[in-house]
Amino acid sequence: MKVLLNRDSDIPFYMQIAGQIKRQIISGEIIPGFRLPPERKLADSLGINRTTVLNAYRELKAEGLVGSRVGQGTVVLSPLRDEAAGMENRVPEPPWNQIFSKYAHGINSFIVKDLLTLANRKDVISFATGIAAPDSGPIQALAGIEHDIVLQKNYRGLLHSPTEGFSTLREAICALMQPRGVYCHHDEVMLLSGSQQGIDLTSRIMLEPGDIALVEEPSFFPAIQALKAAGVRVVGVPMDKRGMRVDMLEPILHRYRPKLIYTIPNFHNPTGSEMSLERRKQLLELAYKHRVLILEDDAYAELCYDGQPLPTLKSMDSEGYVIYLSTFSKIIYSGLRLGWMVAHKKAIKKFAAAKQIMDLHSSSLSQWIVERFILEGGLNVHIPVICNEYRVKRDAMYDALTQYAPSDAQWNRPRGGYYIWCRLPEKVAASRLLGKAAERKVVFVPGTAFYLAEQGDDYVRLNFTFAPLKDIGEGVKRLCEAMKDLKDSNDVSEEDEPVEISPIV
Repeated sequence: MKVLLNRDSDIPFYMQIAGQIKRQIISGEIIPGFRLPPERKLADSLGINRTTVLNAYRELKAEGLVGSRVGQGTVVLSPLRDEAAGMENRVPEPPWNQIFSKYAHGINSFIVKDLLTLANRKDVISFATGIAAPDSGPIQALAGIEHDIVLQKNYRGLLHSPTEGFSTLREAICALMQPRGVYCHHDEVMLLSGSQQGIDLTSRIMLEPGDIALVEEPSFFPAIQALKAAGVRVVGVPMDKRGMRVDMLEPILHRYRPKLIYTIPNFHNPTGSEMSLERRKQLLELAYKHRVLILEDDAYAELCYDGQPLPTLKSMDSEGYVIYLSTFSKIIYSGLRLGWMVAHKKAIKKFAAAKQIMDLHSSSLSQWIVERFILEGGLNVHIPVICNEYRVKRDAMYDALTQYAPSDAQWNRPRGGYYIWCRLPEKVAASRLLGKAAERKVVFVPGTAFYLAEQGDDYVRLNFTFAPLKDIGEGVKRLCEAMKDLKDSNDVSEEDEPVEISPIV
């Protein structure tokens, strides 16, 4: 059940809730017998008063859509027929649940979609989305585009490119990879429509439905979604402050015999941790021993604020077992949707064939902008600037947590990346904190999004790059006030059974 409140609408909340649930019942998305969440739980998840949800349920009961059953709460009865239309022979809506493929049923993009939407609201301080600050992008990268394309009639950025990407940009990426310890040829590089496309392509090209992939737990939730949507069985490997627990990996490899290990060794999303050098060596040794490919996601490679980043797995790989992903979205503009893959040239050929079916090639205009920005030296100037800016923002969030957070909350100070990983105080659940924080116009991503099973409700991921520096302290203060309200509150009903809700705030 999905409910999204439009807080700018003139329609009362209870009518919005009732209307959305009614549409889902009629369309068959919610089937008869489905138990609606208790009023208090739904109210907390949406950040509204319980009476509002109670009124919505009363509306649904008045229309005969739901009813109360002893021991079950409020349950869906049967779809309402369109009697007002007076069309008994009306052609019914397609049975969408039966039409959608298994792949489609495996996709749940609500979190990403709604957080991206929320990021554009001016009245909300967002620590949720993994997006750079809009004003931190290098606007000079776009300078002269109209002149070069229109007046100079340079159509290169408006025509098709090879599926793998412009060879000149691929060569420029080879040069970018050298400081990361990777010396590759342009036929080992492919441009992507964002590095997430690389995860999706890998799940399709390297894995069959039913195959097993290992991921760090917690892990980047779109990667988990992409693997599951492809029918892959995903198994979590615990991690700590030094990254994946490689000491626990070998028995898991023996038991499950996976075909792929997905890892974010540098400035991990969501925890901000780094895999130690010793563990990186051990991981490669185990991959060679068990003949398992490694998908290395290195989206934050350039965003190191203290010292130097550790060597990439790809730079340490002598046998071609590592498929490397990175992106320009985190360092230039996210809307360019441009990332890249480095892999053995045999693998690149297969990936390119699949990408051609998917979208022909990545945006030619984005490629042209980025290539020009790199070759003119703009990227080398821009990276130190944003590292300095994000270092200040990280420290501002860390200091604000130190000042305002309850004494039993815990958080880290990552050397790079986008995120601070915060463990909540006792008696404070992220699922309940969402509503309380939303009341104060602050949003974050609950830790549960990054786990395979029902874990992580005691963690939240806080992005420090997107919000303006002047808002970070205020946003953390509001969030910590919400924590303290929950910590001090005794308004917890033992009678309410746990109900899984995907709150949209």
